[in-house]
Amino acid sequence: MAWMDYQIENFYDEAFVSEGHLRPGSKLLFQCLCGLSADEMGRYQALAEAALYRMGITFAIYGGSEGAEKILPFDIVPRIIESSEWAMLERGLKQRAHALNLFIGDIYGPQKILRDGVVPRDLVLSAPAYRKECQDLRVPRGVWNHISGTDLIRDQTGQFYVLEDNLRCPSGVSYVLQNRRVLKRTLPRVFDVSKVRAVDDYPSRLLEVLECLAISRQDNPVTVVLTPGIHNSAYFEHAFLAQQMGVELVEGRDLVVHKKVAYMKTTRGLRKVDVIYRRIDDDFLDPLVFRPDSRLGVPGLMECYRAGNVALANAPGTGVADDKALYAYIPRIIKYYLGEEALIPNVPTYLCYEKKERDYVLANLSKMVVKATDGSGGYGMLIGPAASPPELALFRERILAEPRRYVAQPTIALSRAPVLAGDHFEGRHVDLRPYVLYGRDIYVLPGGLTRVALKKGSLVVNSSQGGGSKDTWVLHD
Repeated sequence: MAWMDYQIENFYDEAFVSEGHLRPGSKLLFQCLCGLSADEMGRYQALAEAALYRMGITFAIYGGSEGAEKILPFDIVPRIIESSEWAMLERGLKQRAHALNLFIGDIYGPQKILRDGVVPRDLVLSAPAYRKECQDLRVPRGVWNHISGTDLIRDQTGQFYVLEDNLRCPSGVSYVLQNRRVLKRTLPRVFDVSKVRAVDDYPSRLLEVLECLAISRQDNPVTVVLTPGIHNSAYFEHAFLAQQMGVELVEGRDLVVHKKVAYMKTTRGLRKVDVIYRRIDDDFLDPLVFRPDSRLGVPGLMECYRAGNVALANAPGTGVADDKALYAYIPRIIKYYLGEEALIPNVPTYLCYEKKERDYVLANLSKMVVKATDGSGGYGMLIGPAASPPELALFRERILAEPRRYVAQPTIALSRAPVLAGDHFEGRHVDLRPYVLYGRDIYVLPGGLTRVALKKGSLVVNSSQGGGSKDTWVLHD
């Protein structure tokens, strides 16, 4: 397949410097792909999709008419990140994870950053994910955010920005691992000649992080993955990670707390549990502390956790740090705790709860992206340039009614990467979600999940909104 007719347009392209001219890290990949015919590429794409289908790599769609489960669309052309770029991103992600961990511990402890006026007290305490029940919690090894996924984008200049942080129950890493397996099988010759950093050890690294939290029982601690059940959108991932780590996948009904100790029900009786990798939101974790109507959690689990008899990852209350309003303060948070400038900048963000910034947003609504501070999955947001007058009017009303609930950002022309479009390549917008593990030290999985807006011209990459994914190749030096 030829790439000479590939069109860059007015976007930063991940593979091409200009039309007909590849970036250094992409030359070997596209030289290999160029040796394949359009029919061969189409066949390989179909083989990859069939392999993903057989693996059952699905996500649930809520409220749709297409059925409860969908296969995540996959594009066979990998995204390339060169080693020097990745080294910069890795440093910035570690910096961010470290600072956010200190921030969370401070918020639920002495609250020095609030007393010093670096972050407004009312903004923190009004965050939907702030949990007063977690005040004065002592967490194992002082780590709250054991697993995080940080969404990155590039603008037209090639500058990386952090778009948002995900510290509650970040999902998607199973797609990273399975995409890699499928592509290695589908394009083995291409993969073999490329110097790509491995991602296969993520489950073992995750298990190492979880087991290091069992401070009272370092020898063979019992670890489980707690899932809401088969109807959750990320259930495939819960089951996959449990299987890969060699630990039990449990639901709330499989656990019980007795005398402040957590146990798993087995056919041989109760077995003490030391670490729970919970994929359940705080609200549903313990009906005695959070939502009393929850049937997904474990009564008494928070009392057990406070007593130090079980470790939870991520720690309850961690979501306060990925509130989209508090996001605007993260460069100040990094400076406050680490004395450093943020290595990866934020997208400029306007807080609608502040009158001056709200007035600016309302005056420029057709140019802005407006997000609910507690929204996710591409829902509850407005993309101003693509919105109709009624949609703009509706969001104006929403912002005026609940200003704390909304932030706005300028529309960023996301970078693009080539995708297979029939018998040729076309550019589609992408973002990147690297995964960070925080245990005895901080580890960043090389690459992460590249999400791609498969619909031509779309800026929305979320799988729930028609997006797909690519394998992400971080090159060795």
